Amino acid sequence: MELTARMLTRIKIPNLLTLLRIILIPVFVVIYYLPWEYAGLAAGAVFAFAAVTDWFDGYLARKLDQASALGAFLDPVADKLIVVAALVMLVETFNEAWITLPVMVIISREVLISALREWMAELGKRASVAVSFVGKVKTALQMLAIFLMITFTPFSELSWAGIGALYIAAALTLWSMIVYLKAAWPDLTEDL
Repeated sequence: MELTARMLTRIKIPNLLTLLRIILIPVFVVIYYLPWEYAGLAAGAVFAFAAVTDWFDGYLARKLDQASALGAFLDPVADKLIVVAALVMLVETFNEAWITLPVMVIISREVLISALREWMAELGKRASVAVSFVGKVKTALQMLAIFLMITFTPFSELSWAGIGALYIAAALTLWSMIVYLKAAWPDLTEDL
């Protein structure tokens, strides 16, 4: 127990926020499925809090000069875990093929780009597939879409706004994927 407490005191604040975001994933899922009138609202609040910690941990890492290898690894993992969990829940909740389609696009792109970044890192060229402005806008829209669709009753006005944001996020997802693939294409086709 002492070792764990000592380790926690050595972990940097941004990394603690990232770990908190990972811990919040099962909390978010359990709350969403509670047989309670306000389950969606409560789950949406947890999701929104997690999304804010995503921004805040990056800000603190830069501001406090506490960037770390652990944070660089865990932050995108935490982001993808909570987004994928939420998107899978939305597919089940909405139970419509036209909701499943943008979700499949988003999840497939995340897998592809994660693999691409890992491969480019092995080549020492990870910077050529660094997060772009389009990727940041895509992430913001994706988080907004998930928040609205989780928080509000399916097919209510605000839920429809979330569906619209989900489709825009899916389009930006494809666009950013093309940008990343275009940047990596010379290395991907080097030995053809």
